[in-house]
Amino acid sequence: MKSKADVVIIGGGISGCGLAYNLARRGVDVLVFEKNYLTSGATGACGAGIRQQWSTYENAELAIASVKIFEKLSNELGEDIEFRQGGYLVAIHDRKEMKQAIKNVEMQRTLGLQVEILDSEGINDIVPILDVKGMKAIGATFCPTDGHANPFKTTFAYANAAKRFGANIYTHTKVTSIKKDKKRITGVITDKGSVKTEIVVNAAGIWSKDIAEIVGVNTPNIPIRKEIIATERFKPMFEAMVISFKDGIYFSQQKEGQIIGGIPSPEQKPGYKTIPTISFMQHMASTLIRYAPVLKHINLLRHWTGFYDVTPDSRPILGETKNLKGFIHCHGFSGHGFMISPMVSKLLSDFIVDGKTSEVLNNLNIDRFKDKKIEHEMSTVG
Repeated sequence: MKSKADVVIIGGGISGCGLAYNLARRGVDVLVFEKNYLTSGATGACGAGIRQQWSTYENAELAIASVKIFEKLSNELGEDIEFRQGGYLVAIHDRKEMKQAIKNVEMQRTLGLQVEILDSEGINDIVPILDVKGMKAIGATFCPTDGHANPFKTTFAYANAAKRFGANIYTHTKVTSIKKDKKRITGVITDKGSVKTEIVVNAAGIWSKDIAEIVGVNTPNIPIRKEIIATERFKPMFEAMVISFKDGIYFSQQKEGQIIGGIPSPEQKPGYKTIPTISFMQHMASTLIRYAPVLKHINLLRHWTGFYDVTPDSRPILGETKNLKGFIHCHGFSGHGFMISPMVSKLLSDFIVDGKTSEVLNNLNIDRFKDKKIEHEMSTVG
C-alpha cells in the first residue's frame, strides 16, 4: 500500500470510482478504499434507471448534465456500459400530482429538457401493456432521453480507466480512523496500513454517517432498506421505465427481456436489515399486475435488498465541511446516486483540483440543514 496520496476516497461504488477517474485523469494521485468489493453497496443493488425528471433544480441539473456524459461514456472509458434511452413514463394519479407535474415540467424545460405531459389516452402510446384504468392514472409525464445503464459495468469501467491513469484501488480494506490536526485532514488509517493525505472524500454510501462520525461530523442521513425483483426473460414489450411517486412502484424491461422493479415494502423501516420479505413480494406482485395485467403469469427469478442513503430533503450532501478542511462529502443520494454520479464526479473533481465551486455544490452543502426552510425533493418513490 502507498504511504501517501493527494486524495483518499472512501467507498468503491459508482461515486467513488467515478471521482477517482475524474481526478486521476487530471494528474491527481488518488487512492480508493473499499471495505468489501466494488459495487458491493447501493450501486450493485440499484434499479439502474437514469431519470432527469425531478422537482428540485439541483437534482434536475445534475441529472440532465449526467445524461450528456452517459451518452458518450462508453467511448470515453473504452468499455460498453450498456447505456440506452427508452425514456421514463411518470404516472400522474390526481389533480394534486398534476399540479406538481406541471410545475416540475416548467422548471425542467428551462434547463433544456425534452419532456411532455400526456393525457391518459397517450400513456399506451408509450407503454402499450399498461392498464390505465387499473393504475388509476389521469395522465403522465414522459422524457424520451431518460434511460438505463449497467451499474456494474459502469463502475468497473470507471475503476479500470482510473487505474490506467495511475489511481490505486484497494478492495477488502476497511478505514478504521481518519487523522486530523486541529481543523485539517492529515491522514487515513486502514486495517492494512496508513496513508498520509490532506483530502478525504466520504463516498461510503449508507456507511457515510459512520465515516463522518470518526472526525466528529454529524450527518443527518439514514439507511432505508429497499427490495427489488427480477423476472424471467420474455419478448420485448416496452422500452420506458414506468414509475409512480404515489404508489412508489417502478419497473422496466431490460435489454435481455427481464422485468426489474421495486416498491416500498409494507415492513420498510430505517436500519441495516438485509433479509428480503414476503410482504414486499406480495405488494410488488399485486401492484405490478394492477399496472400491467399481461405480466400476471411471469415467473419471478430473483429478489434482493439494497439501501437508500436518505437525507431529510432527499437530495445529496456534497462538498467540503467548512470547519474541517479536506473532508469532502459525497453521499446522501437517497437512491439516486447512480443516475447523477457522472456530473457529481465532475463537480467534485473541479472543486478538488481547481477550487471551483458552483450553485449546485453550494446549495447541497451539509450546512443547508441548519435552515428549517430547506426545499424537499418531491419526485421520489418512497
